[in-house]
Amino acid sequence: MTSTYDALLGRLVRAFDALLPGADPALRPSERGDYQANGVMALAKARGENPRATAAAVLENLDLSGIAQVEVAGPGFLNLTLTTAFLHDQLGALLADERLGVPRGGARTTVIDYSAPNVAKEMHVGHLRSTVIGDALARLHRFRGDTVVARNHVGDWGTPFGMLIEHLLDLGEEEAVASLSIGDLDGFYRDARVKFDADDAFKERSRARVVALQSGDPETRRLWRVLVDESVAYFAEVYRALDVTLRPVDVVGESYYNPMLEDVVRDLDAAGLLVESGGALCVFPAGFTNREGEPLPLIVQKRDEGFGYAASDLAAVRDRVGNLHADEILYVVGAPQGQHFEMVFAVARAAGWLPDTVRCEHVAFGNVLGPDRKMFKTRSGETVKLIDLLAEATQRASAALATRASTLDDDERRVLATQIARAAIKYADLSTDRQRDYVFDLDRMIAFEGDTGPYLQYAHARLRSIFRRLGASWDPGTVTFVLADAAERHLALGLVAFPEAVAAALSSLQPHRLSGYLFDLAQRFTAFYESCPVLTAPEPTRTERLALCELTARTLALGLSLLGIDAPDQM
Repeated sequence: MTSTYDALLGRLVRAFDALLPGADPALRPSERGDYQANGVMALAKARGENPRATAAAVLENLDLSGIAQVEVAGPGFLNLTLTTAFLHDQLGALLADERLGVPRGGARTTVIDYSAPNVAKEMHVGHLRSTVIGDALARLHRFRGDTVVARNHVGDWGTPFGMLIEHLLDLGEEEAVASLSIGDLDGFYRDARVKFDADDAFKERSRARVVALQSGDPETRRLWRVLVDESVAYFAEVYRALDVTLRPVDVVGESYYNPMLEDVVRDLDAAGLLVESGGALCVFPAGFTNREGEPLPLIVQKRDEGFGYAASDLAAVRDRVGNLHADEILYVVGAPQGQHFEMVFAVARAAGWLPDTVRCEHVAFGNVLGPDRKMFKTRSGETVKLIDLLAEATQRASAALATRASTLDDDERRVLATQIARAAIKYADLSTDRQRDYVFDLDRMIAFEGDTGPYLQYAHARLRSIFRRLGASWDPGTVTFVLADAAERHLALGLVAFPEAVAAALSSLQPHRLSGYLFDLAQRFTAFYESCPVLTAPEPTRTERLALCELTARTLALGLSLLGIDAPDQM
């Protein structure tokens, strides 16, 4: 099925091409028509003529099939009003399509690097955005038809593991595992750090243990594996609680790339890219300078011959291109790491490890702030744990449900409270432009009104209640979409725009493009529901409106699922 947007844009491109090959038109929803065509001013400037005259010339070359009215507005915008027959065909195709008009793309392999907690440390609010945004992008790419390879690049290697293993031995393995298995990762790490800072003998043992770990001592490696496995099991519990699709098998941490680092150094040297600077081995990629205008180094091997993040990130690029055959690599990591990744990508391309045919992008995001607009922390100043966030949101959702009339039993209400809590947390993140900071405000996020996840869930549940009141299964059969009421047409225009919303979220790597669309669709449905009776309407209007309700419910459910949010049938 060709979407409304694609059908119109394709014709507009051909009309622009007739005047100037390569001109770039665009479409957006219009208040005065159904769509507004932009790009005429740029075309007029290139042709050296008045924009309204250019708009008239575009119209002469534009295929107007399916367009009821065209208006040249302002300095040269084209307002396009679609025919009801065209919308009827589009809506009928949506009803018959389980993908709701979203085409299945070609077979591409997309590697998405996201979440990335540290072993022996609990997941906290600082991991929220990477985890939620990365998971939404993974779901969107899978729906498009891509082969998604998730990579959870956990911190599972390095000098801290000396003190962690020694602390494990001091506690006794059984007691240590018991502590880790109940999720007390922060307590375990904190106690190890206190001993390391206060006890010189412990410090010496820890340093010796690092040497043993790096040299491959079997018993040390076994103890290290205990720490990693217990931590990964705890991470998996957090992901299950949040309904995130990451699995233990997706954990590919620093330790995986460690054996590859010497080859990275050797091959960079063979390519003539390595430079010794201050005892360290560096690459100076073109175009990167410090504040004084001096070339900026990417340190591959430190002066003590240890390897930093740059080396493992370069090894990861090589692995993802060479072994995973990635067509696209996405790094869902905070904005402060922007320059680091730009330099890693530049070095990987200079070394020939990252072909121009592979899209490699840093999916940057802002911070989660508290009500005081500072970094979100507990009242005591500690970092907020993810599992505690979900627990508090679930408690508030449960309290909100207790005030509402419901036929749900206690078990169903517990499940629903968890679904609402997840929706509140995820939607607040995913409805924000990912590059901006946002304030974490559970009172607002858990509300059933406004631009929130629970509001969208409630809109879907209200739609499904219409069909429950039918008292029988409903088959739309053949539906004629007359769209006589303005609210019906307004809702229909929102429904046919779903493929464009999914495409926009994918192309821009901005899930909020889909979130914003779903909120707009829910508002269109509310306006429709308030002015257009459904079950009491006479036939064939009743069937037409039921079909619009069915399409809206399906669109909300599918759209929310692509964001990792449940769409309950009852609330």
